[in-house]
Amino acid sequence: MRGCLQLAKWLIGAPKCPTATRYLPPIGRANVNRFFTTSIAWNAPRPKSSTAPVSDLEVRIANIPIERYRNFCIVAHVDHGKSTLSDRLLELTRTIQPGTNKQVLDKLDVERERGITVKAQTCTMIYNHNGEDYLLHLVDTPGHVDFRAEVSRSYASCGGALLLVDASQGVQAQTVANFYLAFAQGLELIPVLNKVDLPSAEPERALEQMRDSFELDTDNAVGVSAKTGLNVEKLLPTVVEKIPAPVGDTAKPLRMLLVDSWYDSYKGVICLVRIFDGEVRAGYQIVSFVTGNKYYVGEVGIMHPLETPQSVLRAGQVGYIFFNPGMKQSKDAKIGDTFTRVGSEKTVEPLPGFEEPKAMVFVAAYPVNQDLFEHLEDSINQLMLNDRSITVQKESSQALGAGFRLGFLGTLHCSVFEDRLRQEYGASIIITPPTVPVKIIWKDGKEEVITSPADFPGEDEMRLKVAEVQEPYVLATLTFPDEYLGRVIELCEANRGEQKSLEYFTSTQVILKYELPLAQLVDDYFGKLKGYTKGYASLDYEDSGWRTGNIVKLQLLVNKAPVDAVSRIVHSSQVSRLGRQWVTKFKEHVDRQLFEIVIQAAVGKKIIARETIKPYRKDVLAKLHASDVTRRRKLLEKQKAGRKRLQAFGNVEIEHEAFQKFLSK
Repeated sequence: MRGCLQLAKWLIGAPKCPTATRYLPPIGRANVNRFFTTSIAWNAPRPKSSTAPVSDLEVRIANIPIERYRNFCIVAHVDHGKSTLSDRLLELTRTIQPGTNKQVLDKLDVERERGITVKAQTCTMIYNHNGEDYLLHLVDTPGHVDFRAEVSRSYASCGGALLLVDASQGVQAQTVANFYLAFAQGLELIPVLNKVDLPSAEPERALEQMRDSFELDTDNAVGVSAKTGLNVEKLLPTVVEKIPAPVGDTAKPLRMLLVDSWYDSYKGVICLVRIFDGEVRAGYQIVSFVTGNKYYVGEVGIMHPLETPQSVLRAGQVGYIFFNPGMKQSKDAKIGDTFTRVGSEKTVEPLPGFEEPKAMVFVAAYPVNQDLFEHLEDSINQLMLNDRSITVQKESSQALGAGFRLGFLGTLHCSVFEDRLRQEYGASIIITPPTVPVKIIWKDGKEEVITSPADFPGEDEMRLKVAEVQEPYVLATLTFPDEYLGRVIELCEANRGEQKSLEYFTSTQVILKYELPLAQLVDDYFGKLKGYTKGYASLDYEDSGWRTGNIVKLQLLVNKAPVDAVSRIVHSSQVSRLGRQWVTKFKEHVDRQLFEIVIQAAVGKKIIARETIKPYRKDVLAKLHASDVTRRRKLLEKQKAGRKRLQAFGNVEIEHEAFQKFLSK
């Protein structure tokens, strides 16, 4: 490094000459200046002065006091237009060029394809209102219940929220859930109606629902069309006037909350932070309250909408930082952690953090070909750098080889992860049906949560050592038109549900609350609900604790040998239906062989269902015509004895493709 600095000084002071111009065209005096000052900033405890040019954007931000900062997010049901509205707001503030971008804050391919937001994304904007600049920080949050952890993290960095409702659909289940999350955080809520230009829009009905459900003052509600830009310009003045400025003091010691993080292969872990007090610059040495690790700040900046470096982040701002040397592992970035400068640990109170989300849906993933195992492992590790809510554990199967047991927040989370593996990394994988964890309470008082069917106690152990088995329940909130009430109640009861409340929040819309086993919810419950209500129902759920249940392990046996990859922990009421489905479906994918193949579904030693595949058999009676019956019997007995000898050292081989087709959706 010392030699590089000397070379840089020599280049700055060297006279210009044609030779230097010819051989050093890409460097230039400005770039050498930047290299020289950055090298000093990264290695010194704190730079005394910087000769790097300051951008016009940074000058504008520096002149804005904290009283003119506004941090807000957009919360709504899935597909109500959050990302589209974000695009219009970015265009209004000249952060992006109008008409050239779609879903700017949806950066993942799977988000653009499915039209959903998976990861909360942020952007800083400057808005001029009544001749004064305001610094606005926008968070575009997911709407689906599986990604609620992203939403709750976003609220911690905001002072208010736009409560967005589709004027044609009205208040939906996740609108209700997200409202209560925001209300519990004390956010200032601004009601906004989207899609008011649709022929099916009913703004008055939607406003009445918001008044009745949330007791919000809807007199100043703004009706917009995010797609066409209608009335969107009225939103930003409302944000400036209604949402309070963040509270903070730049003179106090640094107090910084880690809101999110993602991984960059060149910079290491990049942290999204909210500054509550003080300021942070490149060169500062900061310390984590949770891990105690110390880091030197390499760069600070804002999302505008891409990473835009700045010389300082002050109290009230939300921006990104990364370290030099970089943070190598995402698990070191504890979401909800507080950072401060080294030496200020005793004077700064850590901020209340977040509860890490717990995986509640588990699947096993195997490569189609075992030669691809290392590629699959690398792909999963890369994706986990940006999603810490996934749990991974290696496991192996006699039928499918080496693989992984993966834990997710929900079925959509699992589906999105599978899509990203296939699209971004070209992985060819087999995914087993989703299962949920169960809690084993042993007779000696110990409790154990089991996520894999392979770890479930055997029949003898269950009888002798297990006191009870519990399964997780959720409180599901369903909203739908009242004409489908009977069919939805029938569906909930068929899935072992227990009704908690039923209320009308308009003359035609119903909110129904049921406690359901999580195992029933992951078994395509939402697909059935959509089918029963012609797509008009919406669903939200939250954890409701554990309950005792009659839980058993269902296995698939091939010639009395269990297939470990195909086993599930299920409620005893589902055993008969699933067992018949398994043996019928598996029989379709298995080829006939020289032996009889017996396919069975079993719980312990009890056989639930059976199918038999007859073996290939040579017709030994083909040459006999009017022969004696004893001759016939003799030939058949000889064939039977030969088959018995063959079975003594032979083996039934089930093709790998049979398991792939059986486990495929």
